[in-house]
Amino acid sequence: MLSSWRVAFEAVDVEARPEAKAYLRSLGIPTVPAVVVGDRAVHGWNPSALADLVGVHYAEPARLSPAELSARLDRILAATARAMRQVPPHHLGMTHPGRDRSVRQLGYHVFRLSLALRDARVQGRLPEAWLQEEAPPDFVDGPAVAGYGEDVRRQLALWLAEAGAVGGHVETYYGRQTVEELLERTVWHAAQHLRQLYDLLGRMGLAPDRPLADLDWRGLPLPTEIW
Repeated sequence: MLSSWRVAFEAVDVEARPEAKAYLRSLGIPTVPAVVVGDRAVHGWNPSALADLVGVHYAEPARLSPAELSARLDRILAATARAMRQVPPHHLGMTHPGRDRSVRQLGYHVFRLSLALRDARVQGRLPEAWLQEEAPPDFVDGPAVAGYGEDVRRQLALWLAEAGAVGGHVETYYGRQTVEELLERTVWHAAQHLRQLYDLLGRMGLAPDRPLADLDWRGLPLPTEIW
């Protein structure tokens, strides 16, 4: 997003620079993504707050309804499952240059972060550790990860059909959020990672199976950069 606003910035790999991670924590930021200007910081995907931080005018797009967000999330999860079924076994460990998360872990992460929405609503909290979980050892190939994803889709569909599913508040590791706000953020998060999976498939020489159309991305404030 900073690139699309033509704002110069320095990208910092906090895993390679422990002092950078320590500095973030001193600012009250538990983990990346985050943008820091001096001693001020914005944590997570928050376009409006980020624009205020760097002094850029930003017009909030019309917010999608919970029903539309739920439908988008379901399509994203279905597309992620299709993508994972395409991954050849010898490419499961592929990573993007400069990134540590493999294709196998990235696919699992999309599904786990989505299920975390329901878990957070049920438990009233969203700990950072849930989004750092890795794929179980028995998820040995792309179809196994995709099968987990289809189960997540079913669980979310049943939960989202319940009255009041997206009502109330949740204490997240980055602050108090309404469940509707968390749903919105979850859709953005999953969509961005699906874009990354599509990019990785391309690096394997594969075209995504029935990729999402432009309409599926519309209204989601995704960054220009995929990585």
